[in-house]
Amino acid sequence: MPQPTDPHPTTIVFDLGNVLIGWDQSLPLSDRMSHDEWTEFAAEADFPSLNTLADSGVPITEVIARASESDPRHGEIVGLYYERFPLSLTGPIDGMAEVVDELKASGVRLLGLSNWSAETFHHAPQVAPAINELNDIVVSGREKLIKPDPQIFHLLSRRFDLEPERTVFVDDLQANVDAANQLDFIGLLFTDAKQLRSDLRDLGFLVLPPADVEN
Repeated sequence: MPQPTDPHPTTIVFDLGNVLIGWDQSLPLSDRMSHDEWTEFAAEADFPSLNTLADSGVPITEVIARASESDPRHGEIVGLYYERFPLSLTGPIDGMAEVVDELKASGVRLLGLSNWSAETFHHAPQVAPAINELNDIVVSGREKLIKPDPQIFHLLSRRFDLEPERTVFVDDLQANVDAANQLDFIGLLFTDAKQLRSDLRDLGFLVLPPADVEN
């Protein structure tokens, strides 16, 4: 009879944006555009696609040039967005620095996997220092691969010699969690630190119960 393998996860991989660090794309232009005006612009200029280009390794100068192709005003606004990018970072996500600290103290290997431009990533650890506590981070813009493409998960596994079945992946986007699950990672959809604590305790990790960390 085959012996059961140890099912206990050994590694946690965190997405960064809106998991460890807050991001609001409307803030860099908030002195010129209301939130509704930014939302209208983002739809008109297809800002999500432009942002994905940057996250996938396309140079920001080229992203701005592509935005300008349809309307010079689009290029001007996108250029200002990247010039003022640090304003889009709203600070650490409530309670997550403590989660990282507790996991690190218990000896869990902590990694990051983030869709982020290589040119702006350096701002993130300055705003959310818990990012510096991770053992290493795969940044999509550096690899020219982007979630939910399975190839970036394969790269992650190869680089850090991961067993997906014993690796937890935490992300705030369901599509990325689904992609991880399809590759046998233990995908957790992030909503807040309280829920994540509960999910991690269910998996056997040594973190305090949610009630013990509430004010």
